[in-house]
Amino acid sequence: MAFIKKKKLILTAGAVLLGAFIISGCSSSNAPLDTVPHVDLARYMGKWYEIASIPQRFSRGCHCTSAEYTLHAEEGYVQVYNSCLKDGKVSDVNGKAFPVEGSNNSKLKVQFFWPFKGDYWILELDPDYRYVMVGSPDRESLWFLSRTPTLDEATYARLEQLANSKGFPVEQLELMDQSCAE
Repeated sequence: MAFIKKKKLILTAGAVLLGAFIISGCSSSNAPLDTVPHVDLARYMGKWYEIASIPQRFSRGCHCTSAEYTLHAEEGYVQVYNSCLKDGKVSDVNGKAFPVEGSNNSKLKVQFFWPFKGDYWILELDPDYRYVMVGSPDRESLWFLSRTPTLDEATYARLEQLANSKGFPVEQLELMDQSCAE
């Protein structure tokens, strides 16, 4: 009997904590985050090199990070393949990105592990699709990506300034070592 009461207490406490987490996640002091007006997914496909990012738990220790996107228009998603070198070995993951309805493909929901999806918002995109700035509306994720392993200093500085103006903690940005890139 004591075991059942203890189990109910643990479940109740867990439910309260989960509710508090959900409510705190819904309240945000961030200003609305504008994305680019339209993304041509067919042009966006292919390989992108990570130039800089706000490090995420899953990417710690990585270098030579890249992402490859493949469009599966009939199925309504983009296949995502992220890879890096970590401890001398390839570390990779496959996922899917789903365009958010009404966003003109500038907002995607990326899923690497079911049922969890993360925000992938395209905040700045070169007209020739040579570089892109991607982030999340909570300002906790930010990436500068390029079609080449390097990005010129002027473009990097402009992206950094733009990210700062959008409320991202640019002091947390870390450059990616792409010395082993093709």
